[in-house]
Amino acid sequence: MPRKDIALMAHLMRRAGFGASYEELEARAAKGYEATVEELLDPDAHGIPEVDMHMFRRYHPVAEAEASTEKSSLTFMYYLLTTQRPLEEKMTLLWHMIFATGNSKVENSRELTGQLDTFRNHGMGSFRDLLVKVSKDPAMIFWLDNNENHKTAVNENWGRELLELFSMGQGNYTEDDVREASRAFTGWTIKPKLPKDPFLCLDTWEFLYLPQDHDNGEKTFLGHTGRFNGEDIIEIIVQQPATARFVARHLYNFFVADEIQVPSWKDEDPRDPEAVDAIAETFVNSGYDIRATLRFIFNSDFFKDESAWFARVKSPAEIVAGTARLTGEYQAMRPGILGLALECGYQGQALTDPPSVEGWHFGQEWIDTGALIRRVNFMADSLSDATTPGIEDIITRLARKHSFTPNELVDACLELLGHVQLGENTKDEILSHFSDDQVITRGSTEGERKAFGRRVTEMLQLIAATREYQFC
Repeated sequence: MPRKDIALMAHLMRRAGFGASYEELEARAAKGYEATVEELLDPDAHGIPEVDMHMFRRYHPVAEAEASTEKSSLTFMYYLLTTQRPLEEKMTLLWHMIFATGNSKVENSRELTGQLDTFRNHGMGSFRDLLVKVSKDPAMIFWLDNNENHKTAVNENWGRELLELFSMGQGNYTEDDVREASRAFTGWTIKPKLPKDPFLCLDTWEFLYLPQDHDNGEKTFLGHTGRFNGEDIIEIIVQQPATARFVARHLYNFFVADEIQVPSWKDEDPRDPEAVDAIAETFVNSGYDIRATLRFIFNSDFFKDESAWFARVKSPAEIVAGTARLTGEYQAMRPGILGLALECGYQGQALTDPPSVEGWHFGQEWIDTGALIRRVNFMADSLSDATTPGIEDIITRLARKHSFTPNELVDACLELLGHVQLGENTKDEILSHFSDDQVITRGSTEGERKAFGRRVTEMLQLIAATREYQFC
C-alpha cells in the first residue's frame, strides 16, 4: 500500500512545483506537510538559495546576446529546470499566462526577462502592488500601446485589458469605465530610447511618467468620482468583489482543478463555488496578499482531497520542465536548455510569446491530436535513457527487490513516478504487453542488469504514453 503522506506530498509538489524525485518526496514527507508548505511559500525565510545566473551566463552565452529572440524563453526554462524555489517559479508561470506579453510584438527579450523577474520577485506579495508594477512595466506598456495613450488622444487598450483579462473579468464594468480607467493612465509611458545599433543591441527601456500628458480631469470609475491617476484606479479595482472572485478562480484553476476557459467565466459557475468563495474571502481578508491566499489553498481540505489529484492537464511548460527535473539531466550544467524551451512551443506554449493578450487556453485544449503525439514522444524519449540520474535512481530502487510480477512492476513504477494513478482499463492495457506468468528479475550479471534496466524504461515509457499521465 503506498504511503499516504508521500502520495499527498507528490500531489503538493506537482501543483506547487514541477513534480519531485522520490528521494525529495521522502525528505519532504519526513519534514512534514505544513512545514513544506511554509518553505515553498517563503524560501527566503528558510535559506533556500536563488538560481545561480552567473553559471548560466557562463555556459549559455547566447542569453547575453542582445539580438537573440530566444533569450527570454531560454532564461525562463533555465529557472524552471534548476530552481530550488519551485512555487516561486510556478507563480511566475501563472502570472506570465495571465499578464500574457509576447516577443512577437515587443521584440525585446531583455524586457520580457525583466517582466518575468517582476513576477518572480513580487508574484506572492500584494496583488495591488503587482498590478502597479505591471502597469509600469515597459514591455507591458509597449505590448498594450499605453505609450500611445495621451490626454488628447486616449488609447483604451491597456485600460480594457486591465479590467477584462487582468483583474475583474467580463461583465463587471462598462465601456465608460474602460475609457475613464484609460484616461487615468495617460502619461504612463516609456522613456525615449535609441534604436538598435549596428550590432542589433537594444537600449534598456525605462518607465516614464509625463505629468504634462496626464489627463488630470475628474473621472467617474466604478461609481467613484475624483481626479484619479493609474494607482487610484488600481486601488478601486482591488476592492471590487469581482476582482477577488476573478483572482480566486484563477488560483483554483491553476492549483486545484481545471476550470472552463476564462471568457466563459461570466456565463458559467465555478466547478467548486464554495472553494472559490473561500479563496476569495481569504484574499480579501489578507489585504489582497497572494502568499496568504496560497497558504489557505494548500492547507485546505478541497486541495488535499484525492478527488483533486490528477484533475489538471499538464501545461507544456509543466510537461517539459517536470520531465527534465525527473530525469535529472540538468542537475549539472550542460547545453540543450534552448531545445527544451523551444519544445514548449512545439507542444503549444511558446514561452514569452503567447498567441495573444488573452494568453493560452488551458486544460483539455492543451491536448489536440498533434500536441498529444508531441507530448508523448517527448516524454517517452526522455524516460528511455537509463543513464540519466533520475532514471538510474528509479532502476536502482527497483533493483533492491530481486524479482517482480508485471503487476508489481507497474505499481512500483507508478509509485516512483510520483504515485501516478491509472484507470483499471489502462493498467490492463499495459499488462497485456507481458505474459501472465512472466517474472521480471534483476539478475546478477551485467547483461541481466542491463536487460532489467531496459524493461524498467519500457515500463516508464508505457506509463508516460497513457492518458492519465497527461494530468497532474
